[in-house]
Amino acid sequence: MQPRNMSMSGVVDLAAVKAAQEAKAKAEQARAQSAREGGAGAISPADLVIDVDEAGFERDVLQRSAEVPVVIDFWAEWCEPCKQLSPVLERLAVEYNGRFLLAKVDVDANQMLMQQFGIQGIPAVFAVVAGQALPLFQGAAGEAQIRQTLDQLVQVGEQRFGLTGLTVDPEADPGGAPQPAERPAGPHDGLLEAAVQALDSGDLSGAVQAYKNVLNEDPGNEEAKLGLAQAELLQRVQGVDPQQVRRDAADKPADVQAQIAAADLDLVGGHVEDAFGRLIETVQRTVGDDRDTVRMRLLELFEVVGPDDPRVIAARRALARALF
Repeated sequence: MQPRNMSMSGVVDLAAVKAAQEAKAKAEQARAQSAREGGAGAISPADLVIDVDEAGFERDVLQRSAEVPVVIDFWAEWCEPCKQLSPVLERLAVEYNGRFLLAKVDVDANQMLMQQFGIQGIPAVFAVVAGQALPLFQGAAGEAQIRQTLDQLVQVGEQRFGLTGLTVDPEADPGGAPQPAERPAGPHDGLLEAAVQALDSGDLSGAVQAYKNVLNEDPGNEEAKLGLAQAELLQRVQGVDPQQVRRDAADKPADVQAQIAAADLDLVGGHVEDAFGRLIETVQRTVGDDRDTVRMRLLELFEVVGPDDPRVIAARRALARALF
C-alpha cells in the first residue's frame, strides 16, 4: 500500500477528517472485539520493537497504526549512524511503555518500502498514524530532539485519532498478541459517533449539529471543538467554485468576505501559512466590524489546525502585532 503524507498538526480536507474519525472507530472496535473474546492479555516490553518486511507491512504497520502510532526506523547493517540511532529508539520505545510501537525495516532487504517512502538516505525515521505516513527526521538526531518529536506524535495520535496505545506488562510472555489500552466510554460518545456517521455520509450539516449538541452539554470537549471547526470549514467550501473565489480575492483586496472565502480554500488545500497571512493582512487593512469579522474567522482557523502548531503560534503573534 502506497503511504501518503499527513501533517501532524491538523491540516484537513474531507478525506483527512474521515481518516481520523475512522481510525478512532477502528480502535474502539478492536477494543470491543478483544473484550468479547476475553482479551489476549498485555504485551511484553520486548514486543514494542518489531522487525518488519514488505510482506508483513500492511499487517504489522498499517493495521496496527489504527491502535497505536507506529514509528518506522529505516536502517542497514553497513550504516554507522544507524548503529547510534537505533538503540536510542529501541530504548525509548520501552520507556514510552506502549504509547508508540517501533518497527525496524532493513532497507537492503526491503528496497520497495524504501522507494515507496521516498527515502534518499538512512537512517530515516517515519511514523504511520491511522494508516497515514509522515516523516519525522533523517540522520542520527539527538535524544532531546527525538523525545520532542515522539511527544508530539503521541499527542497527535491521542487528540486527533483517539489512539490510546498498548497495554504493556513486564511479566507478559514475549510474542503475545497486542491489546489496546482500556479506555472507558465517555458520556458523549454516542453524540460524537453521530457526528462521525454524518461525516461518513457527507452530511456536513448533520455533523455540525451533532458536534454542537456535544458542546451544549460539555463546552470544554476538545474533540467536539476540533470536529466542529473542521466540519464548519468543510461546509463553507462545499460546492464553491475555487477559481471564482480566487479571482474575487485577487480583484477585490478590500473585500472582507472575498478574502475570508479564499483563506478557507487555502486551509483546506493545506496552504496554512497562506491562509493565516491573507487574513492577518486583511486585519491590517480593516477597522471596526470588518476587522472583528476577519479576526474571528482567523481564530476559527486556528482551532482547525490546533493551538500547539508552530504556524498557529507564529500567526497569533503576527495577529497581536496587527491589532496593537
